[in-house]
Amino acid sequence: MTMLEKQYIVDDLTLDDSWRMFQIMAEFVKGFETMPDAYPAVSIFGSSKTKPQSAVYKDTVKVSRLLVESGFNVISGGGPGVMEAANRGAAAAKGKSVGLHIELPSEQAPNKYANIRLNFKYFFIRKVMFVKYSVAYIIMPGGFGTLDELFEALTLIQTKRIRYFPVILMDSQFWEGLLDWAKTTLIKARTISESDFDIFNIVDTPEEAVAIIKRRVVV
Repeated sequence: MTMLEKQYIVDDLTLDDSWRMFQIMAEFVKGFETMPDAYPAVSIFGSSKTKPQSAVYKDTVKVSRLLVESGFNVISGGGPGVMEAANRGAAAAKGKSVGLHIELPSEQAPNKYANIRLNFKYFFIRKVMFVKYSVAYIIMPGGFGTLDELFEALTLIQTKRIRYFPVILMDSQFWEGLLDWAKTTLIKARTISESDFDIFNIVDTPEEAVAIIKRRVVV
């Protein structure tokens, strides 16, 4: 095994896996005890590399503020970039600003704007908290992690494993190439249907995103 491969080992798979169940249960219990206080909440996803001076960061702060002013709380991954902007806007509007922070080898630091914070070792537990306690997802421009959360939500809604809730992609120019590929490749190959595009919405402004959520979410 190379040094690069060793660098990314989070868990030693030679340990007795049965002992992990205690850590897993503890993370679930803590989440189930804490997260109901944040309901109704909207989860916002996006790149950790987004800079405060960027339009994406500023739009995220604004959409978070508008959500709180409309009666919703905000959940993010608790880190920098878009996550920081989401927590920042919610906290500034005096809402519940939740940061679900994940332990990573890169030591990604939590942002200072979350007023409710949970730390997770396991991604799959964190994902449950996002899905279970969200009434909508807003997907800002991001990378693999953002795409992971997006496609997991779409898959769960498509297969009816969870209730429908709005999934909103903000910044049509950023998402244009991905959506064009889905239309020209996935639909052509019949791996998805045209009706699957009804699962999500594409917007360009915070106001549009919040209007969709207010129109479609009953809390």
